[in-house]
Amino acid sequence: MKLTCDPIPAATETGRAGRIRGVRHVGQRALLAEVEHPEDVLALQEHLTANPLIGQLEVISAAETVMVTCTTEESARRIRQALLNMTFPPRQHGVSALVRIDVVYDGEDLRDIAAHCGLSPEAVINVHSAQTWTAAFTGFSPGLAYLVGENNVLNVPRRPSPRTSVPTGSVALAGKYSSVYPRQSPGGWQIIGHTRTAMWDLARESPALVTAGTEVIFQPVRAFSATSSHTAERPSPAREAEAGLRVLQALPLTLIQDLGRAGHAAIGVSASGAMDRPSLKRANRIVGNAPGAAALEIVDGGLGVEATADQVLALTGAPVELHIASPHGARTAEMAQPFALLTGEILTLGKPTSGFRSYLAARGGFDTPEVLGSQSTDTMSGLGPAPITPGQLLTVAPVKGINPVGWPEVQPDLSGPVAAVLDITLGPRDDWFSDEALSLLGSASWTASNELNRVGMRLEGPKLQWSRTGELPSEGTISGCIQVPPSGQPVVFLSDHPTTGGYPVIAVLAETQLAKAAQIRPGTTVRFRIVPHQKETTDA
Repeated sequence: MKLTCDPIPAATETGRAGRIRGVRHVGQRALLAEVEHPEDVLALQEHLTANPLIGQLEVISAAETVMVTCTTEESARRIRQALLNMTFPPRQHGVSALVRIDVVYDGEDLRDIAAHCGLSPEAVINVHSAQTWTAAFTGFSPGLAYLVGENNVLNVPRRPSPRTSVPTGSVALAGKYSSVYPRQSPGGWQIIGHTRTAMWDLARESPALVTAGTEVIFQPVRAFSATSSHTAERPSPAREAEAGLRVLQALPLTLIQDLGRAGHAAIGVSASGAMDRPSLKRANRIVGNAPGAAALEIVDGGLGVEATADQVLALTGAPVELHIASPHGARTAEMAQPFALLTGEILTLGKPTSGFRSYLAARGGFDTPEVLGSQSTDTMSGLGPAPITPGQLLTVAPVKGINPVGWPEVQPDLSGPVAAVLDITLGPRDDWFSDEALSLLGSASWTASNELNRVGMRLEGPKLQWSRTGELPSEGTISGCIQVPPSGQPVVFLSDHPTTGGYPVIAVLAETQLAKAAQIRPGTTVRFRIVPHQKETTDA
């Protein structure tokens, strides 16, 4: 592998100031800024990053828009007015890094792309490697950058049927973009070659090799030497620890979760974290932990653990029966109340009587390494601890501070009506749908399919048909976005969602509804209730 970073000489500025032609709401605390010219996207991102507005959290560039997340609804209203009145300078092409990536052009779609473009395979290689590519934005997964070239010769469609698995390092084309798959994942891009350059490496100070604005040159090589290989993930160092819980049984989606790793959407990393955050905070409060201490997120019960030292525990979220087996006899524990699990005792959880996700907190918090400031498992990006498995020892950290064990709390009733009714606000792309589809959104019922995980919840039922043709350029997304693919079946993005998406978002869940959505089981009837955005203020 050969990887170099060369300085880029300063470019001549055009002097044209950029303007924002429209700002759309994305839920309650995010905004989608539409620029007048696609080349202004990076300029606006650069300007907002260097000159943040009061209440601004994250800035996520995409194909033709920039999404801004905000601290509060009020700050979102102020920032919206500021954006509408804003002019910003052209992108500053100062000294930056030029990333050179060696590529073996042996992709299985190379000949098909050549035929589509009316070129020979050799000409495709020459066109791809002879130009400088600029990262317009990142998204879908950490380290994946959407690169735009200097010409449009290699504008090719996605594959008609996506591959179920694309190897790490695959160099690919789709539309006007080129990219490198940072990890093995499904994908519909056309593969033209492969590289051993690590696009994402947590051992680097900046894990993402390419971020928005980075310029890239692909260099053809015949083959990689036998001794050259990408860096394998380094195992965590052995931990001398005995105090904790030994896992006896666990279902596949039992995970370590805290409040997530906010602040990294610009490099394609969603916040992740507990899906039912109020339940996580409640469990931690009961055992005397900080609100964001790492706990177990347990899907559909089925957990069995043995204490290797005396522990104070609490369980919240989806209600289950808690059985404790002890040499001194069996007993039970209650939801939302602190209880002791003494050395050698075994806790077994039944199946939820309602809801889907429960949260088990241990006094001191579970002790696992942080990745980008969080212990959470992100199932989309592969960050954080692996899912919990039988035989694993879950280390509990020593208690810090003098916070006492909390009082028992009221266990929320998750049984509710037969249908789960979720509040939503329309937009940002409700104008992609007819009045009939919008009326259907607020009146029809759907069923949560078995394709329900931490990334999203696919709904089955009436189809929400687009009123437009063509494709929507990729845009930033947040948890709660309801994206509608061409099939018309809505998908609700949840905690481990991709940071950008290419289908129109018809509406977004109100933030108070995210915990409610986390407790929806497959087969549950789901309805939406449309609520208006709060009235705009007129001052900036």
